[in-house]
Amino acid sequence: MTTKLAFTKMHGLGNDFVVIDAVRQPIRLTEAQVRYLADRHFGIGCDQLLIVEPAQTPDVDFRYRIFNADGGEVEQCGNGARCFARFVFDQGLTDKREIRVETKKGIIAPRLEADGNVTVDMGVPVLNPADVPFMSDSDAFVQPLDVAGRTVAITAVSMGNPHAVQVVADVDTAPVAEQGPLIERHPRFPARVNAGFLQIVDEHNARLRVFERGAGETLACGTGACAAVVAGILRELLVSPVSVETRGGRLSIAWNGVGTPVLMTGPAVAVFTGEATLP
Repeated sequence: MTTKLAFTKMHGLGNDFVVIDAVRQPIRLTEAQVRYLADRHFGIGCDQLLIVEPAQTPDVDFRYRIFNADGGEVEQCGNGARCFARFVFDQGLTDKREIRVETKKGIIAPRLEADGNVTVDMGVPVLNPADVPFMSDSDAFVQPLDVAGRTVAITAVSMGNPHAVQVVADVDTAPVAEQGPLIERHPRFPARVNAGFLQIVDEHNARLRVFERGAGETLACGTGACAAVVAGILRELLVSPVSVETRGGRLSIAWNGVGTPVLMTGPAVAVFTGEATLP
């Protein structure tokens, strides 16, 4: 028996998503079905699949679930959070311009701006290595990581999902394809990790590429931009607010320092709607 599934294709700076309303059409997807939908040749194609579910916590509007293209469920996705907020408003699931959304790693608060962009309170970044999680005997903000015999200076940050950020001279020539997979599965990151390559342009401007856990390099990574700015400010290389140029476009990131939340602002675009047949 086949199942019909309504969906919306969206993107945030080219980081693309299949978004599914599981409020009005309750659905449980297997890992194989997620991989099928995410496949760019045999399915719809996306970096991540996002599911909108009814909230399970009081004083929260929705539950937000994220699945990478490999079928695995992950904790957080910043570009997806902006698309999530745009989707529930445009679909009439809420008339609120600011909502509270539960994720696997806590509550986030996306807000629709008058100019069409979406600002998301991404919460307070986690810097304690054990909580990222990152295996280390030190709590220094910059730590050495052995990558195929080379020592890379990284900053480990969790934005609800783990990131390892390194500073590079030029993102265009950074070894993203070579080091990205090795860092993603490095044994010191037991939950795997997103590998960020950060170029400092000046104190308020940066460029970024991210090799995402379970997805490979994407055109933009919202949580990666947040983690990169946190790392740059901790290293005293950046000053808030920071405009981050990704391969898909620009995000604005603001952070007032340790113990305060990160605010991310950027676009969220609906591309098309459709109906898929699940195997």
